[in-house]
Amino acid sequence: MISVDEALQLVLAHADVLPAVEAPLADALGLVLARDVASDLDSPPWDKAMVDGYAVQAADLASGHARLTILEEIVAGAVPTQSVRPGGATRIMTGAPTPDGCDAVVMVEQTSHHPGDGLGQVEINEVARAGQNILRRATALAQGDVALLAGKKLRAIEIGLLAEVGCVQAPVIPRPRVAVLSTGNELIPPSEIPGPGQIRNSNGPMLAAAVRELGASAIELGPARDELADLRQRVAEGLDANILVLSGGVSAGVLDLVPQVLAELGVEQVFHKIKLKPGKPLWFGVRRGRRPCLVFGLPGNPVSSLVCFQLFVRPAMASLAGQQGHGLTRVRARLASGFQHRGDRPTYHPAVFDSAGEAPTIEPLRWQGSADLFGLSLANALAHFPAGDRHYAAGESIEAVLL
Repeated sequence: MISVDEALQLVLAHADVLPAVEAPLADALGLVLARDVASDLDSPPWDKAMVDGYAVQAADLASGHARLTILEEIVAGAVPTQSVRPGGATRIMTGAPTPDGCDAVVMVEQTSHHPGDGLGQVEINEVARAGQNILRRATALAQGDVALLAGKKLRAIEIGLLAEVGCVQAPVIPRPRVAVLSTGNELIPPSEIPGPGQIRNSNGPMLAAAVRELGASAIELGPARDELADLRQRVAEGLDANILVLSGGVSAGVLDLVPQVLAELGVEQVFHKIKLKPGKPLWFGVRRGRRPCLVFGLPGNPVSSLVCFQLFVRPAMASLAGQQGHGLTRVRARLASGFQHRGDRPTYHPAVFDSAGEAPTIEPLRWQGSADLFGLSLANALAHFPAGDRHYAAGESIEAVLL
């Protein structure tokens, strides 16, 4: 058996970033930019007013008071038709291009309008300074400047910036496609009442939801029976995805047929069994070729399955998607109460992490083992205890993985 760290390094060594695709902006949220994107125009594309008010010549307001003739009005979407001349002012709206001849914009709140010929006059009681309330052309970006660097994960604000610079098809790393297949003769749909020896299939919906929770595409293949023909058909379908996640059938029982079927379908085993509790039977392999597929055989018990998903599948998904940090958030926290650890394997124990106090704390939960999905449902973290029998005192600092 190999360690958790060794296993993770082997997984990541095979999790190459997926080839870039062009995605419409509506589909690019949460994806990673595959290459730099440059602006196709100056931003802003003209000198523009930053407030509603009047475009003036600052020299007219050197004394702090002036009554100026209103030359025209420019609303957003319109363009000036007259230059501002001494003694004149142009009423202007926020975002509109400033007219030639003006070097300042006075806020409307500092003015009063006087009706008269044409548009009337405006009285201003303010000393204006050159450049006031004007955003100059190309202040943010000049044409050809890089607006976003490759590797940036696209949030709503980046989607807006891409739209501004004319990038309507974003070069991105696509979402991984993850197929999920539960195995076992004992599995029945959640809608049915279990008979003797039967259990509801919780792993399939749980793992598919975990995939979607990370922003990837989940392909649910349904439960497969512990029969070679059924397994071959379902596994072959799953190998069309970027990742195939199986639960069950990877231990050493008579009906643990998954490794055999995977080998028949050209999947090379990288490792089988790790020093981990829960999750010892984990199997990992790779189908190489034009469309490679990473294959994870997770243990059938639901807690083991989810722990292995978090520790290994999640980082692989992040790596394929070009994300930094491999998707895991590890923290240090002080034990809220004492804990007795027993076992020759490192344990990831369901726990509650609390960062509200002076220092973060973690409280291991009462947990009945790898089949106790209810116990795991109360957790927001996994407390990590290294191998070996030991009592941990309240207040000791340990590592945890946030769920």
